[in-house]
Order: sequence, then structure tokens, then C-alpha cells
Amino acid sequence: MGGAWLALYNWMFARRHGGTFVLRIEDTDVARSTDDAIATMQRGLHWLGIDYDEGPFRQTQRLDRYHEVVAKLLADGRLYYCDCSREAIDARAGREKAPYDGFCRDRGLGAGPGRALRFRTPDGGETVVRDVIRGDVTFAHDALEDFVVVRSDGSPSFYVPNAVDDVDMGITHVIRGEDLLSSTPRVLLIREAMGAGPPPVYAHLPLLVDEHRRKLSKRKHSVAVDDYREQGYLPDALRNYLALLGWSPRDGVEIAPIERMVAQFDLADISPSHAFFDLQKLDHVNAEYIRALPVATFVRDSLPWLETTKLWPRERFELSKFEALAPFVQERVKTLSEVPGLVDFVFLEEPVIDEGSWAKAMRPPAPALLDEVINGYATVVWDTGPLHELTKEIGERHQLKLAKAQAPIRVAVTGRSVGPPLFESLHVLGRDETLARLVRARERVAEP
Repeated sequence: MGGAWLALYNWMFARRHGGTFVLRIEDTDVARSTDDAIATMQRGLHWLGIDYDEGPFRQTQRLDRYHEVVAKLLADGRLYYCDCSREAIDARAGREKAPYDGFCRDRGLGAGPGRALRFRTPDGGETVVRDVIRGDVTFAHDALEDFVVVRSDGSPSFYVPNAVDDVDMGITHVIRGEDLLSSTPRVLLIREAMGAGPPPVYAHLPLLVDEHRRKLSKRKHSVAVDDYREQGYLPDALRNYLALLGWSPRDGVEIAPIERMVAQFDLADISPSHAFFDLQKLDHVNAEYIRALPVATFVRDSLPWLETTKLWPRERFELSKFEALAPFVQERVKTLSEVPGLVDFVFLEEPVIDEGSWAKAMRPPAPALLDEVINGYATVVWDTGPLHELTKEIGERHQLKLAKAQAPIRVAVTGRSVGPPLFESLHVLGRDETLARLVRARERVAEP
């Protein structure tokens, strides 16, 4: 989800300014960059409508170019070989995770098994990262240590590929997470050593956090775009919500077409504070988008959940019955995955009774009311208007308003106290099935 958010802001910025949005896959960490992970990422971007103009470029396919730059930096004396293990560094410092102490700087080591290449960081001075969101961020060189640019297994670390790709691809703006801010001075030092021109404009976005201000993590949260797709969120709604994380439209309209947001998007308006990923607000945005769908589109988009649900046998599903209830269901759900749970009573042989709702609804005068309802429903014209009027009359005879009079009928027929409008539900269910359920409910009320 964080990657999709970053991609969206890059995309919005490029579209606002007529730029080129480049998809670059930084896969030099082979363990994390599997083909499946990359395919999932691309599928998520496509589903969200985030199209890219160039790429995808995979860094593992540009290794020759990186080694070419590394060879020149080594020849220029900007790099040196190091055979220090993490254990050796910590032992010299007398503590764990100690910064590198420059032990191999002047040993004159050559290439060899188990040896990494480190960048010779200047002894004094500082590097300033000019950031649109955070202002100037200064890093003293004596606090950076000599960092690894090629690991002991021969693979380049993060810094060289990023510096080289930014130069080769003509990148003018880098919009990424604040967790990469600390790597930026190292990339800038490599660019300088390469003799590259002015650096790109940087914008480091805040971290995404949950309601407890904890960073979103795979162990505690749904963080994949596919997770939200499977839960029934609409792509336009999720994209709209992601656009609001850390940024607000200047016109104050938060639920709007993406084109309207792009026209107002400005990196300088992004807050540097942590962005709160609020599921309740996402649900609200998604519900608004669902309500705005044409009913036919809502029906079509709901079918994947209706046809695969385990709430009822698949052969019992009837599209025409769902189409009749769809306008009312559409007004009540926050996600498409909630749709089957609101209409299951139509496709089940018996409704699933919520015992709490039953106990509350079947108190007197419910038994007597059910007797009259069963008699009246047997002959009334089976349409929403007559059903409504008859139920209202029966309720009044028992000194009940319509809402109270409906309660035992609703629980008897649907199994619960909430759902689509009662009389539309009865009309779709049909006279025979409705009466059969009312009779069974009346018999249960009479049991000791």
C-alpha cells in the first residue's frame, strides 16, 4: 500500500506538469524482489489506474552499467576494498552495530573473495539534501561512515544503482518515503564522484501509520493492494483515499475525480507529519463511490462475491432476485464483500437466526401480531404498497408504530433485525416462502 501511495504521488505530479512517469524496479535485493512480488506490484498499479510512461526497468538488467561506473570510481580512488566482517567491526568498537571505523581505508587491499567495496566519504564537510517537503536537511560527512557500494558477493548496494539510474534516465524529481532520506546524501556523494550535473528535486513523504501511530507492517495490517481489492474496495475509491494521505485539495473537496485532484496537486502542500491510514475514512470514501455507481454497474461489480460466497449453495443464486434488491443494498454497504451478507436470506432454504435479534423482537405482542400477519399476508395483493399498509394497520391494532411492528416479521423472514427494506425483501422472496418462514417462526415462539 505504501508503494502504491508513492507511485500515485509520482504519477499525479507527472500528470500535473506534463512530465514522464518512470517505473523503475529496484530489485538488486534479490531475496525480496521475486517475480511474483513484481507481478503483484504491477497488477496493483494497473488496477488502481496508475499508468507509467516508461519502463518497467529492472536494475538487475543493468548490472553491467553499474559495474562500469564502479570500476571508474575505483580507478579514481573514490572506492576501496574491505574485508571487515560485522563481528570484527563490533569487536573493535566493543559494542554491537557499531559504525564502520575506516579500518581498511589505507590497507591497499585488492579484489578477493569476501571483500566488499566501500566509498571513501570525505573526512570533513557536509552534504545538504534540498527537500520540497522538509526543507534543507544537512548531513555531516563524519557521521556518514564509509558505506558499502558493492557487497562481498559482488552485487551493488542501493546507492550506486540509484545514482546511476537517476543520471542515465534524466530523473528530475524523486518522490519517495522518508525512510530513504538517510540514504540520499550517499547517493549525492556518488553522483558528485561521477561528475554528474545538478541533483534531482527530492520530496520525502512521511511514513504511513495506523491509529496507534505505528508504522504499517505486514505482520499487523493488510498492506497489499490485493488485500483491499479482495475485500471489495473500488479502485477509484482507494486511489481517491490514497491521494488524501498527507495532502489535501486546495478547494476542500476530498471525494472528487482524480483529474480534479491532479489539477491541484503540489508537492509543497504535503505535510511532513506521519500520514494516518484511517480505515473508517477509507470505508466512508468507498461507500460514497459505491452509492454513485449506476445500479447495473453495482450489480456487475458485486457478482464476483455473490457467485463465490459460501453463505449459500451456488445453484440457489438467482440474478433477477438480486437485481430487484440491488438498489437498496447499494445504499447500505461500505464494501462489495458485504453484499452477500445482506441478501443471504433470499437464497437460503432457512434464514440464519441471530439469537439476540430474535430474543428482542419476539417479546409480546409479537406472537399475536404474527398470527394476524400470517392471516393477512395469505390474501393481500403481493406488492410493496399493500404489504406496507396491511402491516401498518396490524401494528396499530397492537399499539405499535410501523418500525416496531416490522421487527418480528423481519427477524422471522431474514433472521436479523437489519437489512434491505422489509417490504421490498418480502416482495422478492415471494408469498409462499414468506408465509412458510412466518409459520415456522410462530411455532418456535410457542415452544416452551
